[in-house]
Amino acid sequence: MANQQTLRTKTPEGIALKFPVYESARLILNEIKIDDKTSIFKIFSNRDVVKYYDLAAFDNIQQAENLIKLLQSRFHDGSGIRWAIRLKEDSTCIGSCGFNSWNINNRSAVIGYDINRDYWGKGIATEALRVIITKAFEGKLYCDNLNRIQADTVPGNLASEKVLMKLGFKEEGIRRQSGYWKNEYHDLKCFGLLKDEFITQL
Repeated sequence: MANQQTLRTKTPEGIALKFPVYESARLILNEIKIDDKTSIFKIFSNRDVVKYYDLAAFDNIQQAENLIKLLQSRFHDGSGIRWAIRLKEDSTCIGSCGFNSWNINNRSAVIGYDINRDYWGKGIATEALRVIITKAFEGKLYCDNLNRIQADTVPGNLASEKVLMKLGFKEEGIRRQSGYWKNEYHDLKCFGLLKDEFITQL
């Protein structure tokens, strides 16, 4: 899209900005490192985790390292940002979350997240996403203030839909056969969250 603009990771003077670090009651959100490759492999090698993803379950550690490098590059080239989700008690990486893309002109972003299967059902995703959504709507990230955050799910991914609903996202419709992976077309269910809707929850 011609008017697509991205997250700024450098100041006008060209000085690289620090990766933002946040905390919640149980979690630390910071940059994913190569040292996290074992944790990332454990997440993405689980078939339950990737059931609705546009990738197959990982079968070697190099795939995890490649994914980490891709996520790091998004921050450094200004096309997105992804945090590691870590437990405060031992800094274990149990997932990731972030904004996959931005449109500064439209003040909107697309959010994504994944959680280690062992930690499903514990409110981890909701807690982590609430932090980054709050920062985004408060204008605390390296971009202009956002007014809208979007999330897409594959119909049937009820656990992910439950997380979004808890955060105030509203279902907006289905884009038929909008995705193609694993040799088949997939409908995508669109959810949206507006700044004024979210702020009233705080």
